[in-house]
Amino acid sequence: MKFVDEAFIDIAAGDGGNGCVSFRHEKYKEFGGPDGGDGGRGGHVFAVADPNLNTLVDYRYSRRHEAKRGQHGMGSDMFGAAGDDITLNMPVGTIITDADTGEVLFELLEAGQKITIAKGGDGGFGNLRFKSAINRAPRQKTPGYPGERRNLKLELKVLADVGLLGMPNAGKSTFIAAVSNARPKIADYPFTTLHPNLGVVRVAAEQSFVVADIPGLIEGASEGAGLGHLFLRHLQRTRLLLHVVDIAPFDEGVDPVEQAKAIVQELRKYDEGLHSKPRWLVLNKLDMVAAEERAAKVKDFVKRFKWKGPVFEISALTREGCEPLIRKIYEHVHAQQLLEQGPKEIDPRFVDAEDDAGLDLTDPRFAPRDND
Repeated sequence: MKFVDEAFIDIAAGDGGNGCVSFRHEKYKEFGGPDGGDGGRGGHVFAVADPNLNTLVDYRYSRRHEAKRGQHGMGSDMFGAAGDDITLNMPVGTIITDADTGEVLFELLEAGQKITIAKGGDGGFGNLRFKSAINRAPRQKTPGYPGERRNLKLELKVLADVGLLGMPNAGKSTFIAAVSNARPKIADYPFTTLHPNLGVVRVAAEQSFVVADIPGLIEGASEGAGLGHLFLRHLQRTRLLLHVVDIAPFDEGVDPVEQAKAIVQELRKYDEGLHSKPRWLVLNKLDMVAAEERAAKVKDFVKRFKWKGPVFEISALTREGCEPLIRKIYEHVHAQQLLEQGPKEIDPRFVDAEDDAGLDLTDPRFAPRDND
Protein backbone atom coordinates (compact mmCIF):
# COMPACT_ATOMS: atom_id res chain seq x y z
CA MET A 1 0.00 0.00 0.00
CA LYS A 2 1.28 3.46 -0.87
CA PHE A 3 2.15 5.58 2.18
CA VAL A 4 0.50 9.01 2.22
CA ASP A 5 0.81 11.30 5.23
CA GLU A 6 -0.78 14.46 3.83
CA ALA A 7 -4.08 15.01 2.01
CA PHE A 8 -6.63 17.72 1.29
CA ILE A 9 -10.38 17.08 1.40
CA ASP A 10 -13.62 19.01 1.04
CA ILE A 11 -16.42 18.10 3.42
CA ALA A 12 -20.04 19.23 3.57
CA ALA A 13 -22.59 18.42 6.23
CA GLY A 14 -26.18 18.00 5.11
CA ASP A 15 -28.58 20.93 4.88
CA GLY A 16 -31.65 20.92 7.06
CA GLY A 17 -35.02 20.14 5.47
CA ASN A 18 -37.57 22.91 4.92
CA GLY A 19 -40.64 23.34 7.07
CA CYS A 20 -44.07 22.65 5.57
CA VAL A 21 -47.23 24.76 5.28
CA SER A 22 -50.26 22.47 5.45
CA PHE A 23 -53.76 22.43 6.90
CA ARG A 24 -55.75 19.48 8.08
CA HIS A 25 -58.52 18.41 5.71
CA GLU A 26 -61.06 16.02 7.19
CA LYS A 27 -64.66 15.28 6.39
CA TYR A 28 -67.10 17.29 8.47
CA LYS A 29 -64.20 19.40 9.84
CA GLU A 30 -64.11 22.64 7.92
CA PHE A 31 -61.26 24.32 9.81
CA GLY A 32 -58.90 21.57 10.84
CA GLY A 33 -56.01 23.91 11.61
CA PRO A 34 -52.34 23.86 10.65
CA ASP A 35 -50.50 20.52 10.52
CA GLY A 36 -47.25 21.29 8.67
CA GLY A 37 -44.27 19.51 10.23
CA ASP A 38 -40.65 20.59 10.68
CA GLY A 39 -37.83 19.63 8.35
CA GLY A 40 -35.25 17.06 9.42
CA ARG A 41 -31.71 17.79 10.54
CA GLY A 42 -28.93 17.45 7.99
CA GLY A 43 -26.36 14.69 8.41
CA HIS A 44 -23.18 15.31 10.41
CA VAL A 45 -19.64 14.45 9.30
CA PHE A 46 -17.60 12.56 11.91
CA ALA A 47 -13.95 11.55 12.06
CA VAL A 48 -12.86 8.42 13.95
CA ALA A 49 -9.32 7.41 14.88
CA ASP A 50 -8.88 3.90 13.48
CA PRO A 51 -5.88 1.97 14.89
CA ASN A 52 -5.94 -0.34 11.86
CA LEU A 53 -4.98 2.48 9.48
CA ASN A 54 -1.49 3.89 9.08
CA THR A 55 -1.81 6.05 5.97
CA LEU A 56 -4.07 8.74 4.47
CA VAL A 57 -4.00 7.18 1.01
CA ASP A 58 -7.81 6.82 0.93
CA TYR A 59 -8.18 10.60 0.98
CA ARG A 60 -5.62 11.25 -1.72
CA TYR A 61 -8.03 9.91 -4.35
CA SER A 62 -11.38 10.65 -2.69
CA ARG A 63 -11.53 14.33 -1.82
CA ARG A 64 -15.23 15.18 -1.65
CA HIS A 65 -17.29 13.89 1.28
CA GLU A 66 -20.87 15.07 1.67
CA ALA A 67 -23.57 14.00 4.13
CA LYS A 68 -27.24 13.70 3.16
CA ARG A 69 -29.63 16.58 3.66
CA GLY A 70 -32.64 16.34 5.98
CA GLN A 71 -36.07 15.46 4.62
CA HIS A 72 -38.62 18.25 4.22
CA GLY A 73 -41.54 18.49 6.63
CA MET A 74 -44.94 17.18 5.50
CA GLY A 75 -48.60 17.56 6.34
CA SER A 76 -50.49 15.55 8.94
CA ASP A 77 -47.97 16.65 11.62
CA MET A 78 -45.18 14.65 9.96
CA PHE A 79 -41.64 15.84 10.59
CA GLY A 80 -38.88 15.16 8.08
CA ALA A 81 -36.32 12.44 8.77
CA ALA A 82 -32.75 13.44 9.67
CA GLY A 83 -30.13 13.03 6.97
CA ASP A 84 -27.68 10.14 7.18
CA ASP A 85 -24.39 10.93 8.93
CA ILE A 86 -21.07 9.90 7.41
CA THR A 87 -17.98 8.72 9.32
CA LEU A 88 -14.44 9.15 8.00
CA ASN A 89 -11.89 6.68 9.41
CA MET A 90 -8.45 8.20 9.86
CA PRO A 91 -5.17 6.92 11.34
CA VAL A 92 -4.35 7.64 14.95
CA GLY A 93 -2.15 10.73 15.02
CA THR A 94 -3.99 12.65 12.28
CA ILE A 95 -4.06 16.44 12.60
CA ILE A 96 -7.07 18.16 10.99
CA THR A 97 -6.39 21.73 9.89
CA ASP A 98 -8.53 24.36 8.17
CA ALA A 99 -6.90 24.59 4.75
CA ASP A 100 -8.03 28.21 4.27
CA THR A 101 -6.86 29.70 7.58
CA GLY A 102 -4.21 27.21 8.71
CA GLU A 103 -5.93 26.81 12.10
CA VAL A 104 -5.55 23.40 13.74
CA LEU A 105 -9.09 22.19 14.45
CA PHE A 106 -8.70 18.68 15.85
CA GLU A 107 -6.11 16.02 16.66
CA LEU A 108 -6.89 12.30 16.78
CA LEU A 109 -4.57 11.02 19.49
CA GLU A 110 -6.41 7.99 20.90
CA ALA A 111 -7.75 4.89 19.18
CA GLY A 112 -11.53 5.04 18.85
CA GLN A 113 -11.67 8.81 19.40
CA LYS A 114 -14.67 10.30 17.56
CA ILE A 115 -15.14 13.97 16.75
CA THR A 116 -17.64 16.03 14.77
CA ILE A 117 -15.81 17.90 12.02
CA ALA A 118 -18.93 19.35 10.34
CA LYS A 119 -22.40 19.79 11.83
CA GLY A 120 -25.54 19.28 9.83
CA GLY A 121 -27.99 22.16 9.51
CA ASP A 122 -31.13 22.28 11.66
CA GLY A 123 -34.47 21.68 10.01
CA GLY A 124 -36.86 24.54 9.31
CA PHE A 125 -40.14 25.06 11.22
CA GLY A 126 -43.48 24.11 9.73
CA ASN A 127 -46.60 26.23 10.20
CA LEU A 128 -47.64 24.02 13.12
CA ARG A 129 -44.96 25.87 15.15
CA PHE A 130 -46.58 29.27 14.52
CA LYS A 131 -50.09 28.38 15.71
CA SER A 132 -51.41 30.65 18.46
CA ALA A 133 -54.67 31.98 19.86
CA ILE A 134 -54.51 35.03 17.59
CA ASN A 135 -52.98 33.28 14.59
CA ARG A 136 -55.06 30.18 14.04
CA ALA A 137 -54.21 29.73 10.36
CA PRO A 138 -50.50 30.57 10.06
CA ARG A 139 -48.92 30.38 6.68
CA GLN A 140 -45.38 30.94 7.90
CA LYS A 141 -42.58 28.42 7.58
CA THR A 142 -38.79 28.61 7.70
CA PRO A 143 -36.26 27.00 5.40
CA GLY A 144 -33.68 24.56 6.68
CA TYR A 145 -30.31 25.85 7.80
CA PRO A 146 -27.28 25.02 5.65
CA GLY A 147 -24.78 22.47 6.92
CA GLU A 148 -21.17 23.35 7.61
CA ARG A 149 -18.73 23.20 4.72
CA ARG A 150 -14.98 23.09 5.13
CA ASN A 151 -11.78 22.65 3.18
CA LEU A 152 -9.48 20.56 5.35
CA LYS A 153 -5.86 19.55 5.36
CA LEU A 154 -5.10 16.16 6.90
CA GLU A 155 -1.59 15.61 8.22
CA LEU A 156 -0.40 12.38 9.79
CA LYS A 157 2.22 12.37 12.54
CA VAL A 158 2.76 8.82 13.69
CA LEU A 159 2.55 8.18 17.43
CA ALA A 160 5.78 6.53 18.55
CA ASP A 161 7.81 6.59 21.73
CA VAL A 162 11.20 6.31 20.02
CA GLY A 163 12.40 7.60 16.66
CA LEU A 164 15.36 6.36 14.62
CA LEU A 165 17.54 8.98 13.00
CA GLY A 166 20.52 8.54 10.73
CA MET A 167 22.09 8.47 7.30
CA PRO A 168 20.86 6.08 4.60
CA ASN A 169 22.25 2.57 5.05
CA ALA A 170 23.09 3.19 8.73
CA GLY A 171 21.21 0.02 9.69
CA LYS A 172 18.03 1.56 11.08
CA SER A 173 15.72 -0.87 9.27
CA THR A 174 17.87 -3.82 10.36
CA PHE A 175 17.66 -2.61 13.96
CA ILE A 176 13.88 -2.17 13.99
CA ALA A 177 13.45 -5.60 12.38
CA ALA A 178 15.75 -7.17 14.99
CA VAL A 179 14.00 -5.75 18.07
CA SER A 180 10.36 -5.39 17.00
CA ASN A 181 7.58 -6.95 14.97
CA ALA A 182 8.18 -4.60 12.02
CA ARG A 183 9.43 -6.13 8.76
CA PRO A 184 10.72 -3.27 6.62
CA LYS A 185 12.52 -3.75 3.33
CA ILE A 186 16.23 -4.33 3.92
CA ALA A 187 18.90 -4.25 1.20
CA ASP A 188 22.61 -3.49 0.77
CA TYR A 189 22.03 -0.12 -0.92
CA PRO A 190 20.98 3.27 0.47
CA PHE A 191 17.45 4.73 0.43
CA THR A 192 15.83 1.33 0.90
CA THR A 193 13.29 2.85 3.30
CA LEU A 194 10.88 5.10 1.42
CA HIS A 195 8.25 5.68 4.11
CA PRO A 196 8.04 5.46 7.92
CA ASN A 197 7.83 2.04 9.55
CA LEU A 198 6.39 1.41 13.02
CA GLY A 199 7.28 -1.50 15.26
CA VAL A 200 6.25 -2.60 18.75
CA VAL A 201 9.16 -3.67 20.94
CA ARG A 202 8.21 -6.19 23.65
CA VAL A 203 10.52 -5.95 26.66
CA ALA A 204 8.39 -8.17 28.93
CA ALA A 205 4.82 -9.47 29.15
CA GLU A 206 3.33 -6.03 29.92
CA GLN A 207 6.26 -3.82 28.98
CA SER A 208 6.54 -2.43 25.46
CA PHE A 209 7.16 0.72 23.46
CA VAL A 210 6.69 1.83 19.85
CA VAL A 211 9.64 2.71 17.63
CA ALA A 212 9.50 4.60 14.31
CA ASP A 213 11.97 4.33 11.45
CA ILE A 214 11.99 7.10 8.83
CA PRO A 215 13.92 7.36 5.54
CA GLY A 216 17.56 8.31 6.03
CA LEU A 217 18.67 11.93 6.04
CA ILE A 218 21.48 13.34 3.94
CA GLU A 219 23.31 16.64 4.03
CA GLY A 220 21.11 19.36 2.58
CA ALA A 221 17.88 17.61 3.59
CA SER A 222 16.45 20.82 5.08
CA GLU A 223 16.75 22.39 1.60
CA GLY A 224 14.91 19.46 -0.01
CA ALA A 225 17.65 16.94 -0.76
CA GLY A 226 16.69 13.29 -0.32
CA LEU A 227 13.51 12.01 1.34
CA GLY A 228 14.10 12.17 5.08
CA HIS A 229 13.07 15.82 5.56
CA LEU A 230 9.59 14.95 4.28
CA PHE A 231 9.08 12.58 7.18
CA LEU A 232 10.82 14.39 10.06
CA ARG A 233 7.40 15.46 11.30
CA HIS A 234 6.86 11.87 12.40
CA LEU A 235 9.58 12.25 15.02
CA GLN A 236 8.04 15.34 16.65
CA ARG A 237 5.84 13.34 19.01
CA THR A 238 8.52 10.90 20.13
CA ARG A 239 9.98 10.90 23.64
CA LEU A 240 13.46 9.82 22.58
CA LEU A 241 15.61 9.90 19.43
CA LEU A 242 18.20 7.26 18.61
CA HIS A 243 20.95 8.61 16.38
CA VAL A 244 22.11 5.49 14.53
CA VAL A 245 25.60 5.74 13.03
CA ASP A 246 27.39 3.29 10.74
CA ILE A 247 30.70 2.95 12.60
CA ALA A 248 32.26 0.94 9.76
CA PRO A 249 31.13 2.44 6.41
CA PHE A 250 31.81 0.34 3.31
CA ASP A 251 33.33 3.31 1.50
CA GLU A 252 36.70 4.05 3.12
CA GLY A 253 36.51 7.70 2.06
CA VAL A 254 33.44 8.31 4.26
CA ASP A 255 33.98 9.74 7.74
CA PRO A 256 31.23 8.62 10.19
CA VAL A 257 31.90 11.65 12.41
CA GLU A 258 31.25 14.12 9.58
CA GLN A 259 28.09 12.22 8.66
CA ALA A 260 26.85 12.36 12.26
CA LYS A 261 27.55 16.09 12.49
CA ALA A 262 25.64 16.67 9.25
CA ILE A 263 22.59 14.89 10.68
CA VAL A 264 22.65 17.07 13.79
CA GLN A 265 22.86 20.21 11.68
CA GLU A 266 19.94 19.16 9.49
CA LEU A 267 17.90 18.41 12.60
CA ARG A 268 18.59 21.88 13.99
CA LYS A 269 17.68 23.57 10.70
CA TYR A 270 14.41 21.69 10.43
CA ASP A 271 13.06 22.22 13.97
CA GLU A 272 14.83 23.49 17.07
CA GLY A 273 12.32 21.66 19.27
CA LEU A 274 13.13 18.38 17.55
CA HIS A 275 16.84 19.07 17.95
CA SER A 276 16.41 19.61 21.71
CA LYS A 277 14.68 16.28 22.29
CA PRO A 278 16.58 13.64 24.31
CA ARG A 279 18.96 11.93 21.88
CA TRP A 280 21.15 8.85 22.35
CA LEU A 281 24.04 7.82 20.16
CA VAL A 282 23.88 4.25 18.80
CA LEU A 283 27.03 3.04 17.05
CA ASN A 284 25.95 0.23 14.74
CA LYS A 285 27.68 -2.46 12.65
CA LEU A 286 30.28 -3.38 15.25
CA ASP A 287 30.39 -6.84 13.68
CA MET A 288 32.28 -5.21 10.80
CA VAL A 289 35.06 -4.07 13.15
CA ALA A 290 37.73 -6.40 14.50
CA ALA A 291 37.21 -7.15 18.20
CA GLU A 292 40.61 -5.76 19.21
CA GLU A 293 39.91 -2.46 17.37
CA ARG A 294 36.40 -1.75 18.65
CA ALA A 295 37.24 0.07 21.87
CA ALA A 296 39.73 2.38 20.17
CA LYS A 297 37.39 3.09 17.24
CA VAL A 298 34.45 3.93 19.53
CA LYS A 299 36.64 6.13 21.75
CA ASP A 300 38.00 8.00 18.74
CA PHE A 301 34.50 8.58 17.35
CA VAL A 302 33.08 9.92 20.62
CA LYS A 303 36.10 12.20 21.11
CA ARG A 304 35.95 13.72 17.63
CA PHE A 305 32.16 13.97 17.69
CA LYS A 306 32.40 15.73 21.09
CA TRP A 307 29.47 13.70 22.37
CA LYS A 308 28.51 14.01 26.05
CA GLY A 309 25.34 11.91 26.11
CA PRO A 310 24.66 8.16 26.35
CA VAL A 311 26.53 5.92 23.89
CA PHE A 312 25.51 2.37 22.93
CA GLU A 313 27.53 -0.06 20.85
CA ILE A 314 25.47 -2.61 18.90
CA SER A 315 25.31 -4.85 15.90
CA ALA A 316 21.76 -4.92 14.61
CA LEU A 317 22.62 -7.81 12.30
CA THR A 318 23.81 -10.13 15.09
CA ARG A 319 21.69 -8.44 17.83
CA GLU A 320 24.82 -7.87 19.90
CA GLY A 321 24.14 -5.10 22.42
CA CYS A 322 20.46 -4.75 21.40
CA GLU A 323 18.96 -6.28 24.54
CA PRO A 324 20.59 -3.85 27.03
CA LEU A 325 19.69 -0.96 24.73
CA ILE A 326 15.98 -1.75 24.54
CA ARG A 327 15.81 -2.20 28.32
CA LYS A 328 17.37 1.24 28.83
CA ILE A 329 14.95 2.69 26.29
CA TYR A 330 11.96 1.23 28.09
CA GLU A 331 13.15 2.62 31.43
CA HIS A 332 13.49 6.09 29.89
CA VAL A 333 10.12 5.96 28.10
CA HIS A 334 8.34 4.64 31.20
CA ALA A 335 9.86 7.42 33.34
CA GLN A 336 8.71 10.03 30.80
CA GLN A 337 5.19 8.61 30.84
CA LEU A 338 5.07 8.87 34.64
CA LEU A 339 6.24 12.49 34.48
CA GLU A 340 3.57 13.34 31.92
CA GLN A 341 0.87 11.81 34.10
CA GLY A 342 1.94 13.99 37.05
CA PRO A 343 1.80 13.17 40.78
CA LYS A 344 -1.10 11.10 42.00
CA GLU A 345 -3.60 12.82 44.28
CA ILE A 346 -3.84 11.53 47.84
CA ASP A 347 -7.29 10.39 48.89
CA PRO A 348 -8.43 12.92 51.55
CA ARG A 349 -10.19 10.16 53.49
CA PHE A 350 -6.85 8.65 54.45
CA VAL A 351 -5.37 12.03 55.39
CA ASP A 352 -8.31 12.75 57.69
CA ALA A 353 -8.09 9.31 59.27
CA GLU A 354 -4.39 9.81 60.05
CA ASP A 355 -5.05 13.22 61.64
CA ASP A 356 -7.95 11.96 63.73
CA ALA A 357 -5.96 9.04 65.07
CA GLY A 358 -2.94 11.22 65.82
CA LEU A 359 -0.63 8.72 64.11
CA ASP A 360 2.80 9.48 62.74
CA LEU A 361 3.19 7.12 59.80
CA THR A 362 6.92 7.90 59.60
CA ASP A 363 7.41 6.17 62.95
CA PRO A 364 9.63 3.06 62.41
CA ARG A 365 7.04 0.97 64.25
CA PHE A 366 4.73 1.31 61.24
CA ALA A 367 7.35 0.21 58.72
CA PRO A 368 6.42 -3.00 56.80
CA ARG A 369 8.05 -6.17 58.10
CA ASP A 370 9.44 -9.03 56.06
CA ASN A 371 7.52 -12.28 56.28
CA ASP A 372 9.27 -15.02 58.25
